[in-house]
Amino acid sequence: MRIPAHSVCTAIRDDIVAGVYERGSRLTEELLARRYGVSRVPVREALRTLEAEGFVVTRRHAGACVAEPTELEASDLLEMRMLLEPLGASRAAQRRTEAHLKVLRGLVRLGQERARRGNSEDLRSLGGWFHETLAQASGSQALTATLTQLRHKIAWMYAVEAPANPVESWTEHGAIVDAVARGDGERARAITALHTERSSAAHRLRFSGGGVRPDRVRTSQHPVNMTGLRH
Repeated sequence: MRIPAHSVCTAIRDDIVAGVYERGSRLTEELLARRYGVSRVPVREALRTLEAEGFVVTRRHAGACVAEPTELEASDLLEMRMLLEPLGASRAAQRRTEAHLKVLRGLVRLGQERARRGNSEDLRSLGGWFHETLAQASGSQALTATLTQLRHKIAWMYAVEAPANPVESWTEHGAIVDAVARGDGERARAITALHTERSSAAHRLRFSGGGVRPDRVRTSQHPVNMTGLRH
């Protein structure tokens, strides 16, 4: 069975974000194909996509390598997110469906419950799902794709401290959903802008040598064989 290139791309991207491949390290088609249990063809296609996304660069005499972003590039990502997430929330207030609202409200209920219990790992995942669903509710594929790519890159470059007051953070999530449900685009934009600004302050650059700005990358993981993937 031929594993689609987008599945290989997702697997390589996830491993780059997780720190399995260090910045600047070579990504050879042969080794990647062996790791993910695929032929070199989908690996080659995946590397082209990841280069377009900025995770991979092609170097003369070295081939494909993991990119090495600068602090300025990393800083730009947070600024872009602070501009685009409020826009997405404003659009969501006009374009959301009842299905989007149902998912958003469910995530807020779970998030508030976990926040009261102090379960930070669950909160991280729930927060990611919340913002992904909010972006989808904007009704703009281009905006959703851009925000998804921003989240991947920010997760790669930054480590995020747990919010000092997770209950307050999830109260803000609830206020965003209330504004979206009422169709109040301006309020949804304003609350999301405040929420995103506060969130950005908790980011610390992983590769800055302890510098003053944000950061992130995890260490990791186990070999992956993608045989049997259906997506």
